[in-house]
Amino acid sequence: MAKGSINVGDEVAITAKVRRRVTEHRVSVSIPSYDQPHSIVDRTLKVTHGQEIELRGDVTRVDEGKVTVNLGIPVTVNADKVRPVARYVPPKRKAPLVDKAT
Repeated sequence: MAKGSINVGDEVAITAKVRRRVTEHRVSVSIPSYDQPHSIVDRTLKVTHGQEIELRGDVTRVDEGKVTVNLGIPVTVNADKVRPVARYVPPKRKAPLVDKAT
């Protein structure tokens, strides 16, 4: 996918850095261009301070230069900080919405 072709429903990835371990199963991460604290569940106990981790989510909104991604909560970041992973494909209908006229 080309840059700038991110649409609602697409799956994208954000690269975040691990800041510190909050609890045994939660890790605080720093998301680029998102100025709020964010933590994720990590049960591996193997991540370290400064390690990069990939967060994936679906796009819920696209504005001028900004993209809102659902990571459990909506996170709005700059569009250049996300990487497209998979394009949204609407489901195919097996039967028509309207019955045929008789």
